[in-house]
Amino acid sequence: MKAYVIDKVGGPEVLQMKDVQSLQPTADEVKITVRAFGLNRAETYLRAGKMGDITGPRTPGIEAVGEIASDASGTFRIGERVATAMGGMQFSRPGSYAEEVTVLRSNVVSLDGIDLAWEELAALPEAYLTVWGALDQSLAIEASQTILVRGATSSVGLAAVAYAKARGLTVIATSRSAGNGDRLRKAGADHVVVDNGTISDEVRKLFPNGIDSALEVVGASTLRDTIKTLKPFGAVSMIGLLGGAPVLNEFHLMQDLPAAIRLNFFQSGLLGTPAMPLSESPLRWVAEEVAAGRIPSLRSETFNFDDIRRAHTVIESNRGLGKLVVRL
Repeated sequence: MKAYVIDKVGGPEVLQMKDVQSLQPTADEVKITVRAFGLNRAETYLRAGKMGDITGPRTPGIEAVGEIASDASGTFRIGERVATAMGGMQFSRPGSYAEEVTVLRSNVVSLDGIDLAWEELAALPEAYLTVWGALDQSLAIEASQTILVRGATSSVGLAAVAYAKARGLTVIATSRSAGNGDRLRKAGADHVVVDNGTISDEVRKLFPNGIDSALEVVGASTLRDTIKTLKPFGAVSMIGLLGGAPVLNEFHLMQDLPAAIRLNFFQSGLLGTPAMPLSESPLRWVAEEVAAGRIPSLRSETFNFDDIRRAHTVIESNRGLGKLVVRL
């Protein structure tokens, strides 16, 4: 089968399409014929060496949609439309930049019967599963609450805006550019705040008593300011690295984390584990809502399989406002 392989750290040019052997699934795995997949920063970080040295051939990719090619257990039927994400892809097993991928059965969700094109389905798994973990599992969101999404123009940020709005929350979204306001409002934002590095005063003008929760997509560089927007016993979940490494220097618990604020970092590596079985995820519901037009599409651009190098260039230029996907 055809797959992209990285043999060394470097720019997009190190992504090489090669003929590689298709892996046969073990008892707890299934094989999927890949029809499309989403692109993520994690793949550019792997390629660029930000996740450690590359000591052997690696196939990137942490999510895909396609059709079941093999499942010895019979849990999924041959040809069933499914999505997969994480489960060690690109780290402990070959990733999804390939014509086929062998994955853990526990990291597969059926999307059979949902009337969406492959490229639309490909925009959903990693973004919305991460949002499920951060908003539902970590922040325990509820309808009628207020939530801040800081760094909302990223693909996962847009997913958080759309998902929170669909769940009945009031959503405040931030962007560094005022020109992105229309895109954020179409995604579901009730309020858009231009982020100049300090937004807490602006949010407090909108909600003087503070807000219920916040999703920090930018990262450690803006976390202290994000915390200031929360009401007592509010919560913030950090998922992003856009602002640099997730390191807080000289973090003062009494001064920087006041009023019993709860703080956590959600890692999508939990997806599909016993702590977060994907069978309990809302991914199928999200796909149905997108198909019905009640949740807007995240997809901003679709690339051909032989154009992944250019896609990586677009990701790293920060020109892609939404989810970039590849269609095989």
